[in-house]
Amino acid sequence: MAETIASMRRPKRGRPPRPRESDFVTGEEFEDEEEGEDHAEAADGLAPPRSKRKREASAAAAAALEDLTLIDIVKHNGRLISHAVKRLVEDYESNPKSVLFQILTMLFEVCGARHDIYASDLHEAAVDDIVFKLAELARKGLVDDNYSSKRKDLKNFKENLVTFWDSLVLECQNGPLFDDNLFTTIKDYVVAISCTPPRVYRQVASLVGLQLVTSFISVAKTLSGQRETTQRQLNAEKKKHSDGPAVESLNKRLSITHENITYLEESMRKIFSGLFMHRYRDVDPEIRMLCIKSLGIWVVSYPSLFLQDIYLKYLGWTLNDKNAGVRRTSILALQSLYDVDDNIPSLGLFTERFYSRMIQLADDIDISVAVPAIGLIKQLLRHQLLSDDDLGPLYDLLIDEPPMIRRAIGELVYDHLIAQNCKTPSVARDGNNESSEIHISRMLHILREFSDDPVLSSYVIDDIWDDMKAMKDWKCIISMLLDETLIAELTDMDGTNLVRMLRASAKKAVGERIVPATDNRKMYYNKSQKEILENSKSDITNALMKRYPQLLRKYLPDKAKISPLIDMMMLLKLEMYSLKRQEQNFKAAIDLIVDAFFKHGDKDTLRSCIKAIAFCCMKCQADLLDYAENKLKILEDELVLKVKTAIKEVEAGDDEYSLLVNLKRLHELQLSKPVKNDGLFEDMYRILSHLKEMDNEVKSFLLINMFLEVAWCLHAIGVENPSETSIEGLSSKQRSLLEQLYYFLVVLSNYQKEGRSTTVLSSRVCIITAEMWCLFKKSKYSSTKLKNLGYLPQLEYVQKFWKLCEQQLNISDDTEDEDANEEYIEDTNRDAVMIAAAKLLLADTVSKDYLGPEIVSHYVSHGASTTEIIKHLITALKKNADSDIAALFFEALRRAYERYMTYLREGENQNLIAKSYSECQDLANRLAGYYVGAVRIKNKSEILKIIQCGVQFAFVDLPKQLSFLEAALVPFVSKLPSSDIPDMYVFSPVIRGAALILCFILSNLCLHV
Repeated sequence: MAETIASMRRPKRGRPPRPRESDFVTGEEFEDEEEGEDHAEAADGLAPPRSKRKREASAAAAAALEDLTLIDIVKHNGRLISHAVKRLVEDYESNPKSVLFQILTMLFEVCGARHDIYASDLHEAAVDDIVFKLAELARKGLVDDNYSSKRKDLKNFKENLVTFWDSLVLECQNGPLFDDNLFTTIKDYVVAISCTPPRVYRQVASLVGLQLVTSFISVAKTLSGQRETTQRQLNAEKKKHSDGPAVESLNKRLSITHENITYLEESMRKIFSGLFMHRYRDVDPEIRMLCIKSLGIWVVSYPSLFLQDIYLKYLGWTLNDKNAGVRRTSILALQSLYDVDDNIPSLGLFTERFYSRMIQLADDIDISVAVPAIGLIKQLLRHQLLSDDDLGPLYDLLIDEPPMIRRAIGELVYDHLIAQNCKTPSVARDGNNESSEIHISRMLHILREFSDDPVLSSYVIDDIWDDMKAMKDWKCIISMLLDETLIAELTDMDGTNLVRMLRASAKKAVGERIVPATDNRKMYYNKSQKEILENSKSDITNALMKRYPQLLRKYLPDKAKISPLIDMMMLLKLEMYSLKRQEQNFKAAIDLIVDAFFKHGDKDTLRSCIKAIAFCCMKCQADLLDYAENKLKILEDELVLKVKTAIKEVEAGDDEYSLLVNLKRLHELQLSKPVKNDGLFEDMYRILSHLKEMDNEVKSFLLINMFLEVAWCLHAIGVENPSETSIEGLSSKQRSLLEQLYYFLVVLSNYQKEGRSTTVLSSRVCIITAEMWCLFKKSKYSSTKLKNLGYLPQLEYVQKFWKLCEQQLNISDDTEDEDANEEYIEDTNRDAVMIAAAKLLLADTVSKDYLGPEIVSHYVSHGASTTEIIKHLITALKKNADSDIAALFFEALRRAYERYMTYLREGENQNLIAKSYSECQDLANRLAGYYVGAVRIKNKSEILKIIQCGVQFAFVDLPKQLSFLEAALVPFVSKLPSSDIPDMYVFSPVIRGAALILCFILSNLCLHV
C-alpha cells in the first residue's frame, strides 16, 4: 500500500530525475581516475564521464612522473605534486621502505645537502647518525641554499614544499598516517634536522615540521566531525536497540576515530616540544616569525588543544622580541585569536599577564608594529578586557609624528569614546543609531584637553576625521553654534573648539591639509576625486549660505572664534550666491568681515579678514565683485585716515594704543597689496624722528610699514621708462628709512635693554636693514635708469649691523617681558635674524670678507636651528667658484678663538671661558668634517692653507695664542694622510716648529683615545 501511495505521489517541483546507470560509463574506464574522486563516486554509486582532455592530462602527468625525482617536482613542477603524492601512497602499500627512502631523500635534498646516503644506510643507521653526516656536509660547504635562493626557477620552492607535505598528510589520512612507521620516522628526522647548526637546515626543517602540524590539524578536524556524527548516530541507535550489530559497529568506528585523533594530537605535541620550543627563539628572525605565525594558526583552527596558557605564553613572550617582524607577527596572531568571541573566556589569564606589553607596543619604534598593536588594543576594548585608565598613554599618540600611528589611534578613539562601538559592538560605525549632536558633544569633550593649543586640536581632528561622519554634518554643527539644538548650551571653550572643528573639517572636505605633511609633497587628485571635493564645497556653501551672516554676527566680539569663522569664506563656492539669489547674504557677510577688521587688533583676525576680502575680489563675478572691491577700497581709505589721526593724537600726547592697533592693521593690509595714501610715509617718519620715547613695539611697526611702502613703490616703478618724479620720491623715502635704521643700529647696539619688546625692535631693525640692502643692491641697478637707487652699505654700517645681530643671537630664549606682544615672535626670533644675515652673503649684497667669517664663527653656538641655517649657507658658498672656503674657515676659527681670548682676559666668568673654548673646538671639528673621503684628497690644498694660516696666527704673539693650535687646528691635521704631513715642513722654521707641536698634540690625543 505504501509503495502504491508513493508511486502516485507527485514529485517535488524542481527535483531532477534520478539518473540511470546506463547513462554513464563505469568499470575499466575509471582505472586511471584519481583516488579522491574514486572514493566520492563510490559513495554516491555514480561515475561521471571523464573528458578526453582530462584523460590526456592524466596520461601526460603519469609519463612526466617517470622521468622526474621528487626534488625536481618540488623545485620546478609544482603542478605534478598531487600526482606524485598519489603515486607514493599507492606504492607504499607494496614497498613501504622504498617510499620512505624517496621521501627522506627528498627531505635531505630540499635542505640542500649533496649527500650520498643510500636506502640501506637509512634502515641500518640511527637518525642521529644520518643527521650528523648531513651536518658534516654543511661544514664542508657541500650544501645548496634552495630556501633563500633568488633564482627565478626557485621562486615557488617554499610554496611547493608546503604543498607537498600538506598533500602527503591528507592523502595518507585513510592509511599510512596512522601506521606508526612512515610519519613517525619523518617526524624524527625533521625534529633532528631542525636542531642542527646550518641555518638552511633549520629553515627547511622548521617549515616542514610546522606544516606537518598544520596538516595534522586539518585531518584532526575532519575526524572530529566524523566522531561527532558517529556519536549522534550511536545515541540514536541506542534509543532503538540497546545492543546489536549496528551499535557494535558504531562503537568500533567511534573508538577508532578517537584513537586516531589522540594519535594526531600526540604527534602535534611531539613536534611542538621537539621543534617549536627550540626554534621560536632561533637566532634567525625568519624562523622565529614562521613559528609564531604557525602557532597563531594552530590556536585559532584547533583551540581544543592549543588554546591553553602553556601554548599561548609563547605569543606573549615574543611580543618582546628584538626583531620588529617577529613582534608584528605575534600581534597579528593575537588579533586573529581575539577576533573569535568563543576564545575570550579562555584568554583571561593570558590577557591579564600581557596586556601592559600590548599597550606599550602601540608606541613601538617601528610603525609596522605600532599600527597593528593599536588594532589589537581595539579588540581588547571591544571585549572589555581593558579599562579606560589603561589607555591614558595612548591618547598622547594623537599628536605623534607618523601619520599612520595617528590615524590608527584616531580610529581607536572614535570607536571607543565617540561612537562607543567598543562598548556596544552592535552599534553601526556610520553613526545612524545615534545623532550627530551626541558624537560632536563627545568630540568636544576630547578637544577640551587640547583647547589651549589650536595646533594640537588640528592634529586630533585630522586623526578622527575619516571615521567621524558627524564632523561632515555641516547643518548640525551650524545649529549647535547658533544654539538651535536640544543639547545644552555650549560653554565658551566648547564653542571655540567647535568653530575650530568646523574650519578644520571644511578644509579637509575640500582637499586642504590641516596639519603639516611629513614629505611636503603637493597633493594631486584625479578627476573623480576632484568631483568629490567640488561636491563637498557645494555642500558647505549650501549649509552656510544663509546662516553665515548669523554666525559672524553672533561671534563678532569673540577674538578666538571670529578668525576661524572668517576663514570659512575662502572655502565657499562664491558663484553659488548669484545662482541661488543670495546676494544680500554675501553682502552682509562682507560687511561683517570689514567690521571685524576694525573691531579686532590681533594678527590672526586681521590676516583672516584681509585674505577673505582679497579672495572675494578674486573669485566673485559681476555685482558681487564690484561690491567686494568697493568694500576693500573703503576699508583702505578708512584705515589710512585712522592711522593719520592716531599719529596726530600721539603727537598731541595721547595714548599710543590706537596707533599701535592701526599700524598692525596697516601692516597686514600692506602684506597683501599696496596702500594708496597721501603723506602717510612722511607722517610715520616724522613721529619716528621726533618721539624717541615711544613704545618699542610701535617703533617696530612704524619701521616695517615704512619698509613695505618703499617696497611697493619700487615694485610700481617701471624699469624701462620710470618717471623722474617717482624715482625722486622713492629715493627720498629710501634715504629717510635708511636714516632711521642706521640710527637704531647705533642706539640699540650700544644699549640693549632687557625684555622681549626691545628684542623684537632690534630684530626688526636687523631684518629690515638686510632687506633694504638686498632690495637696492647696487649691482642690480647699475646698468638701468634706476642706477641712482642702487646702494652699497659702508663697512662701518655692516659692522654695526652684525653687532646688533650678534646681540640678538646671544639673548636667551627665556627673556620675558609681560608687556611684549608674542604674536610676531616667530617673525623676529634668532633664526629670522640669522637668515637675514645669510641672505646678504648669498645675494652678494655685501663683502664676504667680513660678514662671512662672522656668521660661520657662530656655527655651533646657538642651537640646532641656527646650526642648520649656517650649514646650508656654507653648502651654497662652496658651490660658488668665487668663494675662498679655506680663508672663510680660517677667519671663522680665528674670530671664535678671539671671543675666547676676550673672555679669558676679562677672567670674570669661568663657565663662559670654558664654554667659549669648547665652542671653538666644536667649530673646528664641524668645519674639518667637510673634508672627508674623496673630498679630503681633492681639497688637500685648502686643508694645508688653513693649517698654514693658523700656525702663523698662533705664533704672532707667543705664547698667548699658542693654544689656537690645539683648539682649532688639530682636527684639520688629522684629516691629512700621514704621507702628506711632511708637506707642512716646507714652510718657514717657525711653521716647522708649529707643525712638530701639532703632530705631538695629535699623537697624544690618539694615545689618550
